[in-house]
Amino acid sequence: MSENEQNTASQEAQAPQFSVQRVYIKDSSFESPNAPEIFMSPWQPEVGLEMNTQTSQLGDNAFEVTLTLTVTVKNDEKTAFLVELQQAGIFTISGLGEQEMHHTLGAFCPSILFPYAREAIDSMVTKASFPALMLAPVNFDALYAQQMAQAQQEAAEAQH
Repeated sequence: MSENEQNTASQEAQAPQFSVQRVYIKDSSFESPNAPEIFMSPWQPEVGLEMNTQTSQLGDNAFEVTLTLTVTVKNDEKTAFLVELQQAGIFTISGLGEQEMHHTLGAFCPSILFPYAREAIDSMVTKASFPALMLAPVNFDALYAQQMAQAQQEAAEAQH
């Protein structure tokens, strides 16, 4: 191997690498505690959404990211339905610094998973004969920046 080929191989080994290995539903549940009575009321839903992400390292460069969405829809103060979904993915990531890796796992990967979760939730809702529920897109970069700012503020307050 010539010196140029070694340098090229070395640069490729250090270049950032990212790939999606698998996207899957890890857990899901749907409840409609007030059916069938809830279908008799005029439909004026109030939608609540909670989100959370979790990351675990599976190997040297393999990571599982799980996006958990909990959607609670009330109609006339009664719970129409509750959906909880854990949409997960296995990602191969290498060649990133610690800060870049943290951002990739905390914002980029969840943004890849969200459309799959949104479609799965909409499918469950319509199969339960409720009107379609297409959740609005989420800016995971903004949420990530907000979480980092909050963590910095809490760390600064802890030092005082």
